Amino acid sequence: MSWLHTWCGLTCGWLLCAVFFTGTLSLFREPITRWMEARPALPAAVDRATAPALAGAAHHLAQHAAGARFWRLELPQRAGDALLLAWQPAGAPRGSLQTAALDPATGALLPAPWGRRTEGGRHFMSFHYMLHAGTAGFWLVGWTSMCMLVALVSGVVVHRRIFADFFTLRLGKGPRSWLDAHNATAVLALPFLCMIVYSGLAIFYTSYLPAPLLAAYGSGEDAYGRFQAELSHRAPPPRRKRTGQAAVLHPLAPLLQQAEAITGRPAQMLLVEQPGDAAMAVRVVGRGDEGTRNLLDPKRIVGFDGASGAVLQVQMPAAEAGFAAEDIHATLEALHFARFGGWTVKWLYFFSGLLGSAMVATGTLLFSAKRRQKSLGEFGAATGHVYRAVDVLNVAAVAGTVLASIVYFYGNRLLPADMAGRAAAEIQVFFGAWAASLLHAALRPGRRAWVEQCAAAALLCLGLPLLNQWTVGQHLIGYWQAGDGVRAAVECTALGFGVVLACTAWRVQRGGARAAPARRAAAGAAAARGPTARQCGRVASRVAAAAVGGYALVSASTAALAVLLPRTTAASRADGVLVAGLLGFALYTAAAVWAFGARSPGRAWAGMALATAAALTVVAWVGLPK
Repeated sequence: MSWLHTWCGLTCGWLLCAVFFTGTLSLFREPITRWMEARPALPAAVDRATAPALAGAAHHLAQHAAGARFWRLELPQRAGDALLLAWQPAGAPRGSLQTAALDPATGALLPAPWGRRTEGGRHFMSFHYMLHAGTAGFWLVGWTSMCMLVALVSGVVVHRRIFADFFTLRLGKGPRSWLDAHNATAVLALPFLCMIVYSGLAIFYTSYLPAPLLAAYGSGEDAYGRFQAELSHRAPPPRRKRTGQAAVLHPLAPLLQQAEAITGRPAQMLLVEQPGDAAMAVRVVGRGDEGTRNLLDPKRIVGFDGASGAVLQVQMPAAEAGFAAEDIHATLEALHFARFGGWTVKWLYFFSGLLGSAMVATGTLLFSAKRRQKSLGEFGAATGHVYRAVDVLNVAAVAGTVLASIVYFYGNRLLPADMAGRAAAEIQVFFGAWAASLLHAALRPGRRAWVEQCAAAALLCLGLPLLNQWTVGQHLIGYWQAGDGVRAAVECTALGFGVVLACTAWRVQRGGARAAPARRAAAGAAAARGPTARQCGRVASRVAAAAVGGYALVSASTAALAVLLPRTTAASRADGVLVAGLLGFALYTAAAVWAFGARSPGRAWAGMALATAAALTVVAWVGLPK
């Protein structure tokens, strides 16, 4: 079990450091995006779109977006925001949008592009769950998240005195200090870490564990749609097909006022479907209230006939409605993305996320600190080279991720504003800086690499306000004077990171002067022994049992549960898929712990094979959908 915790945490810890840190930053993706867009202040700072502005938006879209699949009007959320228009031209691939910006007070067309083209805080969000690598990145993040869940559970099992050690912190004691820091951050953030990792996996339960959906609904293209339709108790918005008959769009201002009166919330967005056709519809989406104490705050949407202005549908949470099965997924999303409690909860998540990042980082550093004192010879004669590679990856995963993140902000300000594809170029700057940190760590001694990368990141963080003033003429004091606390908080947070990183570089530099020499003789003797081929085979067998056998077991057992629950209880078929999918990640964790807790690899495989066979028997007995 100790081996499982150590190596599962180490091998996945490098990527988890980056995933956890970028996920923590993505909590403030909207403020980061606003800062990086660097949009100038409008002459008349209003927080609502006037009737002339909405009329001007409709006129601009009719001229430049005729035949588009939809028109989207994003209303200003704060004073100084523009009225943003977006549409997908006819025949264009899905996701390729054209945009424009209007003054919300007058409807005048603003210079294009309005602000800098940037991925902004969305970059951290995308990296957090798919590494900008598509399906492969999505599955890799899911795998490392599952390994973290296993490492958390095995860590509690291994560290029997973990809660007592939480109150012990011995500084300057080498590996003992790193272990104390690892225990303290783990215990302090343990409930948050378990919740955030489990919810991050569970919101994608039909993707990571498709077996329950396949067992209950089959493999047809409409399987997921039928599952969602049975799970939901709300009627889907009416979809009307294009008729081919031209029609004039109803004035938007009266529809906006009527929708806000119905929902009792200011609007966030207007969506015009099938524009220019007699079947067009206008949907007004109400702004969410993230400051609410309620965990769930369903969207309030009012649909209108685009030609006549008649109300087609009102989607609002009913006062008498109870908690339904479909609300479980929404609850998991609200918990994972901090969609409640306002800025207070976001800041609590932020500091908890930093504690989680510190927990993973101290775990990887603890491995190196222990091996510097006494090598265990896990890799025979190659042990020294492996330890050196671990040190390099530790630097790139921890200091390199922070350095790449702040370089991303510098790329936003230093790349030409009119550069084609500059949003993608900013992301390339991030990955380029990360790769450079890995190369630097490989070329420099371990401690010097830590000091130099932490110091470089500190200087960049502290210099960010000066860069902002130099490149776009905006600065921290100006943000505060304009009441723009959102963008001011971005620079204040960068300054805070700069101070912490500078102190870290100073502490590491001081610690290097007092470092005791490594016991090379003991390390060399241990390295010469190395593990036997039989020991390597037994470990590899347990790893395969946990990874491959565990996934097979979980897939079979959740499929059996999905088809068995509707037959034996009052649960619906959709409820069975939901329950099975959410339980699957706990079952997978238990399977991995069993694989390393069994007395022998043979017993681990035998137990999994018997349980998998029993689950498949249940599936065959109940029968699959045709």
